[in-house]
Amino acid sequence: MAYIYPHKHLLDVDILGEEDIHALLDVAEKYVTINRQKDKKQAILKGRTLINLFFENSTRTRTSFELAGKRLGADVINMQASTSSVSKGETLLDTAATLNAMHPDFITVRHPESGGVELLSQHVECSVINAGDGQHAHPTQALLDALTIRRKRSTLKGLTVAICGDILHSRVARSNIKLLQIVGANVRLIAPPTLMPSQAESLGVETYHDMKKGLSGVDVVMMLRLQRERMSGCFVPSEAEYFHFYGLDRKKLAVASDDVFVMHPGPINRGLEIDSELADDIDRTVILQQVEMGVAIRQAILELLA
Repeated sequence: MAYIYPHKHLLDVDILGEEDIHALLDVAEKYVTINRQKDKKQAILKGRTLINLFFENSTRTRTSFELAGKRLGADVINMQASTSSVSKGETLLDTAATLNAMHPDFITVRHPESGGVELLSQHVECSVINAGDGQHAHPTQALLDALTIRRKRSTLKGLTVAICGDILHSRVARSNIKLLQIVGANVRLIAPPTLMPSQAESLGVETYHDMKKGLSGVDVVMMLRLQRERMSGCFVPSEAEYFHFYGLDRKKLAVASDDVFVMHPGPINRGLEIDSELADDIDRTVILQQVEMGVAIRQAILELLA
């Protein structure tokens, strides 16, 4: 029996059960294969309209949603807040009402405020996909990360995943923590005290301030970008000191499992979050695979929402 997605929107991963997650990943697997063929076009969304509404800059997420929609046959419209009526003072709810009057079928939204995407979803009739809201959630990133891990390890259950860096400001970390726990993985958080959320242990994770201890024996290392645009004040003494203690290099990675691999949602700040030579090691990192999986997982989401 074909899987039926049980929700109107995708706002965060915590609305999904383990079976939902694996069903989404299974559908995405089909698109990984199709996307590697010469003819990538499908007609599943022929006649449907996807609007990508981005209030923050994006390369990977916006482009992959555009590709996903076009490869499924949808009409795709990209809107940047800086070139829309938002720049003239239009409110989010007025924007929602305007777009709703155009009768789109899907709206993908990235918004700088936590909860902004959910608010918009309450004022439109179509399906809304959260492409990242403030420090709150980034569900499609967590799903593509899960797909990348599952393809590499065949399973997610029982793996130990270390999420390292700017946990405090990261919506990627928050959605990944939730999803990984739903599918039975063990999660460690590694960050300086200034970039670790207060009471992080209440999330059901192990927390470390030392990379050597935190990376010991882990199966997957997920590095995070320093979210400078969300920082007010000094969270790290200097970039050089941050890399010395928390930047990933082969010496720090040596304490992990022998077949450990490294992830990063991008964009990478080379020499700050990860050593440039390690970042380019295709035998140890899956950063480009994450980009590829991003298109497939977003195709799967659009298909199932349709």
